[in-house]
This record gives sequence, C-alpha cells and structure tokens, in this order.
Amino acid sequence: MFVLPAIDLFEKKAVRLYKGEYSKMTVYNEDPPKLASAFREAGAEWLHIVDLEGAKCGGTPNFDIAAKIVRTSGLSIELGGGLRDEETILRYLDAGVNRVILGTAAANNLNFVSDMVAKYGEAIAVGVDLRDGMVAVKGWTETSGLSGMDFCKSLQEIGVRTVICTDIARDGAMAGANRALYGELQAAFSMNFIASGGVSTLDDIRALKELGLYGAIIGKAYYTGAIDLKEAILEAAK
Repeated sequence: MFVLPAIDLFEKKAVRLYKGEYSKMTVYNEDPPKLASAFREAGAEWLHIVDLEGAKCGGTPNFDIAAKIVRTSGLSIELGGGLRDEETILRYLDAGVNRVILGTAAANNLNFVSDMVAKYGEAIAVGVDLRDGMVAVKGWTETSGLSGMDFCKSLQEIGVRTVICTDIARDGAMAGANRALYGELQAAFSMNFIASGGVSTLDDIRALKELGLYGAIIGKAYYTGAIDLKEAILEAAK
C-alpha cells in the first residue's frame, strides 16, 4: 500500500482545513516545494496535491507552485482541485503530473469522465468526497444528490481505475479512518481505492493495508506530528 503525504494549496502555501471548512484553515508551511522534497527524503513515492482555491471556484490559481513541486520533488504526483475541462487536464499532464483527480466535474458530468478515461486512461482518477454517504462538490461547499456507492458503481462501469475517497466528517479531525466505509468499498468494487480523511495513526495504516487498499493519504496527522511519515511508509510496505 502506498502512503501519500498531502499538500493542500491555498495562496501558494501548504494549509489544512478542518472538516473541509475554509473558515477553519491553518497554514502549516510557506514553502511547499521544499516540503515535498522532505517527503521524498522520508521515503514517499507519491504526493497528493489539492488546489483548494481551484476546488472551490474552478481555475488553476496555484498552477505555478504545483508545477514547481512536480519539477523539483522527484515524486510521482496526483493532483486535484479545479480540473473541470480537458484543457486544464492537459495543462497539468503536460507539466508532469502523473494522475489528475476529477471531482466536481465527475459528479456533474459522467460522460466527460468517460471521454477523459478513454483518452488518458489511468492518468484520470476521480475524487469521491462523502458527507453522510452523499457526494459533495465545489470544494465540499455543496452536496449533490448522488450516493457514494451509486457513484462508484458508475465510475467502475466507465473504466475508472483509481478513486480517492474522502470521509469529510473525519478530514482534519484526527478521528481515525472510516474503516467500515473502506471495507465496504473494497468488497463491492475492483477499483484502486485511496483512503483520505482521518488517517492519523499507525493502526489506521495497518488496518487499511489489511483491507487491501491501494493507498492512504496522510495530511494533518503529519503536520501536527501525530504520525511519523517514515514509520507510516515502512508499515505500509511490510
């Protein structure tokens, strides 16, 4: 299982939100490229980046800093936030991002996702962000009428290989990963699932690995020192 440290970008800084609320933002690092290099030195292979401004409003306000991370980190990069058309997808892929994450665009237009998967294959991932079992969109500021399980079923049918699934209620809350949710997803589908939200202990890492998840994202737990990234990576590799 891969452990993916996370960098959430807002005004070119690494920040964390509490349960997806922009009013509850903490700035943790003002040099994201340097931070990404530290992740690599700790043994990370992948990095998870979210442009929080892009996620909320669309567009690519943090493109330049994200591109610098891609150039200098030596890590494989997955990135989401504001990718709502093919032009933006291509801009990031051309910059060297390995996997782009569609969120709002996927929930609003499944045909668009299908077209992008047909064109770009495994470089297209989808973020399934859940609030009370329902898919949230626009930087988690709105909830759609889609159930998470129904949405995942549709994604598998159109050939999506990787899904980043976030339990919003646990994101930034240090409450532990929602193991029941990820167990249910693993049992129901054959896609690669990456757990996000609440992953805050080595026990979480062990449990998610035992469930067979493809990856686990560590955010606030790293920034607060609750979990040692190097230890988590070693645990996931056992």
